[in-house]
Amino acid sequence: MNWDDVRVFLAVARAGQILGAAKRLGLNHATVSRRVAALEESIGAKLFHRLTTGTELTAAGEQLLATAERMEADMIAARAEIAGESEDVTGTVRIGAPDGFGVAFLASRLGALTERHPGLSVQLVPVPRSLSLSRREADIAVTVDRPTEGRLVAAKLVDYTLGLYASRAYARKHDLPKRAADLGRHRLVGYVPDLVFSPTLDYAAEISENWTADFAVSSAMGQVEAVRSGAGIGILHTFIARGDEELIALDWVEPIRRSYWTVYHESMRPTRRIQVTSAFIGELVDRERHLFC
Repeated sequence: MNWDDVRVFLAVARAGQILGAAKRLGLNHATVSRRVAALEESIGAKLFHRLTTGTELTAAGEQLLATAERMEADMIAARAEIAGESEDVTGTVRIGAPDGFGVAFLASRLGALTERHPGLSVQLVPVPRSLSLSRREADIAVTVDRPTEGRLVAAKLVDYTLGLYASRAYARKHDLPKRAADLGRHRLVGYVPDLVFSPTLDYAAEISENWTADFAVSSAMGQVEAVRSGAGIGILHTFIARGDEELIALDWVEPIRRSYWTVYHESMRPTRRIQVTSAFIGELVDRERHLFC
C-alpha cells in the first residue's frame, strides 16, 4: 500500500468527511477523493460509505483502520529515532480536559512545561464533553472514566472529591441545611442533566434523591461562579472550592469520590512529546495530590 494514500485514508476516517480531511492535510477536496479512490482500487474494496453528512467506514474500512494505525505508529517511531526525538522534545501537543481540571488546575501550571522544553507547543482545550482520540481531537485526554474500548493507553491520574458548598452571602440570608431533607427549602445550583456526557458525572442523587437544580450550568467552573454569587447551594469540586474564602463547605455531607485518568491513543506511544507531556501532568498532580483529597 502507498503510505501517502493510507495517510489520507486515516485523515478521512478521523474527520468523518473528505472536506474536513482535506483541510487538515492542506490538500484540495479532489486530491483527497482521488487518493481514497486509488487506495480502494489497490485493495479491491470500498472503504467508505459516502453520506450527505460526510463519510462512514465500511466493514473493510474498519478492518483497514487498525492496520493503518499500526503503520502510522511505526512511522512515528521511525521518525522519532531518526530525528533524535529521544533527545529533543518538539512539536505540538493538544490536551483535552474537563473544564474544572483544565481551567482550575492545569492552565496555571502548564507554562512550566513549555519553559522546560522551548521547542514544545502546548494547546489546552478545556471541554465539558468527551473527546475522540482516534479522530485526533486531542493528543492526550484527561477523562473521568477509564476507557474500555479502542486502542488506548490509560493511566489513573488521581482520585478527587466533590462536596456541598454555599457562599457566605447565601449563608447570611438563609439558615444553611443540616441534612439532605432540608435541601428542598433551598435554591440549588447544579448541572444540566441531558448534557452530562458520562454517568459518572450524574452524581446529585448521592447527595439527595430529590435533588432538583433551580439554576443549572453545564460547566464545573460555571457552577462555582454561580454558587459564589449566592445563587444557591451546589456540588463543587473540592480542589476548586476549598481555596475560595467566599465558599463554605457543608461538612455533614459525605464526599463524592471520582477519578481522573490520562489517556492517549496507542499509536502515539512512541512519540516523545506525548510521553513527556503525560509524565509532566502526572508530576504536577503528584506534587499537589493533597488538593484533591
